[in-house]
Amino acid sequence: MLKLGLAVRLEARPGKEEEAAAFLTGALPLVEAETHTITWFAIRFSRSRFGIFDAFDDEPGREAHLSGKVAAALMAKAPDLFVGAVNIEKADILAAKLPE
Repeated sequence: MLKLGLAVRLEARPGKEEEAAAFLTGALPLVEAETHTITWFAIRFSRSRFGIFDAFDDEPGREAHLSGKVAAALMAKAPDLFVGAVNIEKADILAAKLPE
């Protein structure tokens, strides 16, 4: 059962919108290799506003993701692609509907 999540909101730097979208899209294979990341979404809200949401069964899975390749790549590319500091918020999942 999904219990925990992470939420990240990102604002692309002017002129970096498509590069930011490509970076987030390109992260999917790294996430697919993470056995404890149950769901992962890269989201585009507008031309320059993006988000990431992922969910986990337990705290060790969430911590593994935070110390994994995707998080490292995000922190490395963030200063070039996004405005401001990356704010990763931990969340508790209250309810979820998933495919069977």
